[in-house]
Amino acid sequence: MHAAPSVSYPVGRSAFAGALHAAVFLLALAAAAAWTASADAPGWRQALAGLATLSLGAFALASWLRSPAGVLRWDGSAWQWQERAGSVVAALDLQSRLLLRWRGEEGVTQWLWMERESDSAHWEALRRAVYSRASPPLPPAGKPPAAEQ
Repeated sequence: MHAAPSVSYPVGRSAFAGALHAAVFLLALAAAAAWTASADAPGWRQALAGLATLSLGAFALASWLRSPAGVLRWDGSAWQWQERAGSVVAALDLQSRLLLRWRGEEGVTQWLWMERESDSAHWEALRRAVYSRASPPLPPAGKPPAAEQ
């Protein structure tokens, strides 16, 4: 089995993720509004639902605006994000979009939305790299690998 080729792929604010956040917010807002409209006498529960919906919408917008940006790199054996080594796992694969969970060696986790439109020439190389397994490092010549216990 051959390792996936090296690839660098740009990461930025995802229009798809923004649209997804907006759609969920609008559905929640419509549900809260419908509940309020159907109540005989709207009270504190409906007001709390509306406030919670608006607060979560503001949080979603703020998190989308703070989306991580940079370049994700695969060198054939390891991943790098923001000049830190780590691992990548595909959490959601929509063929032209990937939601990746980046976990740095220091334990930091970030969610990265990747979109084909960002660099369509390298999209397939990125997908191959995400689904390939890193080659284990070879032991120095003359030393057998350590036995696992």
